Amino acid sequence: MPRWTWTLLLAALAVQQCARADDFAVARTQFRVAYAAAQAGAPAAPDSGTLRDYPLYPYLQAARLQRDLGADDAIRAYLDENGAAPHARSLRRAWLEDLARRRQWETYLAQYLDDVDGSTTLRCHSLAARAALGRDKGLEQDIGETWLAPRSLPDACDPAFDWLRSRKALTAELLEQRARMALVEGQSSLARHLAKSLSASTAAPLLQWASLIERPERSIDDLIENPGTKVEPAALLAGWTLLARRDPDEAVSRFAEFLRARDLSERDASPYALATALGLAWNRTPGALDFFARVHPDDFDESAHEWQARAALWVGNWTRVARAIEAMPQLLREQNRWRYWAARARGAMGNDAAAKQGYATVVPSDNWYAALSAARLGERFTPNLQLAPLDPEQIDRLAREPGFIRTRELLLCDLAPEATAEWRVAYDTLTPARQVQSIGLANRWGWHHQAIASATQQALFNDYPLLYPRPYEDEVGAASRLTNLPEELIYAVMRQESLYRADAGSSAGALGLMQLLPSTARRAARRWDLKAPTRAELLKPAVNVPIGAGELRSLVDRFDGQTLVATAGYNAGPSAARRWLPVGAMDTDVWVENIPFNETRAYVQRVAWHSLVFAWLADRKPHDASAWLGTVRLTATDAALEPVKP
Repeated sequence: MPRWTWTLLLAALAVQQCARADDFAVARTQFRVAYAAAQAGAPAAPDSGTLRDYPLYPYLQAARLQRDLGADDAIRAYLDENGAAPHARSLRRAWLEDLARRRQWETYLAQYLDDVDGSTTLRCHSLAARAALGRDKGLEQDIGETWLAPRSLPDACDPAFDWLRSRKALTAELLEQRARMALVEGQSSLARHLAKSLSASTAAPLLQWASLIERPERSIDDLIENPGTKVEPAALLAGWTLLARRDPDEAVSRFAEFLRARDLSERDASPYALATALGLAWNRTPGALDFFARVHPDDFDESAHEWQARAALWVGNWTRVARAIEAMPQLLREQNRWRYWAARARGAMGNDAAAKQGYATVVPSDNWYAALSAARLGERFTPNLQLAPLDPEQIDRLAREPGFIRTRELLLCDLAPEATAEWRVAYDTLTPARQVQSIGLANRWGWHHQAIASATQQALFNDYPLLYPRPYEDEVGAASRLTNLPEELIYAVMRQESLYRADAGSSAGALGLMQLLPSTARRAARRWDLKAPTRAELLKPAVNVPIGAGELRSLVDRFDGQTLVATAGYNAGPSAARRWLPVGAMDTDVWVENIPFNETRAYVQRVAWHSLVFAWLADRKPHDASAWLGTVRLTATDAALEPVKP
């Protein structure tokens, strides 16, 4: 039996899940069977009038045409009718790539739209087409602009670059400029490749720069031993920055000798002091403050200001905390984060009245720092509920518009990426007031991640019943009973990890609602006597949620019940979380603030905040966040394994 026959049989079994008692039920069923046939390469059956009238029929037409990319006239007619509509995009790209493969350059240029077909590959094909057809007005400049990229470019760009070389327009200046761009981005291999085409004198500083970022310790030592060796300042700073980031203690041990060897004045030494300070701060080493003190005020950017304050927090130097915050630019200083820490510093220095006043200004902001501030004031916290102005009649009208009808049908037919593309086009045509109503439409469909994403785009954060739904109740309840974790915590992790998308996948390979790596899921399943899942099974909520909750429970136990540490471990891995812990007890808020990965710090804070909101939604009573004011420390077991820096 042909493979496509099996595909059709499976599709026929699945369509019943899609059909409903509505106007499109019959057409939807026919579409799913026909669409599966088109994707499988099966012969097309005659289409009924019902199918032809179905809103998704253009998707079926595109899928059929994509199976026969040589049908240029039919595809051209389809694209002339549908332009850059979402249902035409996949076909456009596939056809353009096929035209380039067949070197049908006239047709390619007639169809290519620079503002629509914006991928580097398609743009490079368009440049090759112009070169092949002799349409060279402005071509040297256009290819040169494409050439100047700091990273490797697709093979599709080679013909255009070869044309530039044939015109002797791929100059040494362009080669050097791109090599320098690559070095700034840390792409030393590309820079070395480009340097091969340059003269020895031009290539020498580029190769020296490459060595500095490839082997910073050895290269810095060579420059210390040979003080007469010339080196470009940007290259020297790049190498020193990498050394300080990878091994700040080694940077500290070389700092004084390095300054003498390179004859750097106090002002010239400031960027190197800053790089060293940041490396020490990220490593949570007390000496960071000494190096921050050597940095010229003009060299501080926002990140440096923040890490100076964090370094002072880590060692409990509240005077330096206050000074560091006061030195911040006004917009940074007035963020909730730093208003909270300014209040903490005032309290630690004995000014309780000013501290309370500072906390009171943060409480209304509804976030991790707001709940912390309430706890510092000895108060229970109630989120500031602000319902979005949703109107059921307006939502009904939106649901009847063609773009949203197609979006809904795509969701019902399990074509989520296509649904997202349709949504974006329809959403962008709406007035701001109607965009608000679209949040309610997505929520009505149970398309929670799109509702939350649209609300975020409109800076609507406080409609908690709308933006903190509790889908998959059976799966979460079962996971809670299995692991003895609160449902609120499981939902908080799920919301942060996937925004409720059961089919979510990350670039790192994590899958499903709780974003589990297959290897992690298999280990967690064994630990909890659950069946080892396949990759496909990890996209099923009934499989993913219990295993994810089991992994989180294991981390909570691993870190002696320190839930915030376990949350950090869930995001960054338990080894990283252990490495970040102090040997002695440290205030929890100070520890969280000093998590060196920005992503993980925000993750821990948001999961804690989500947990509080879910708990509040369950009973609508003020909640106590005083547990966030406790302490964290290295577990006794971990402390016995190997020494950890204080």
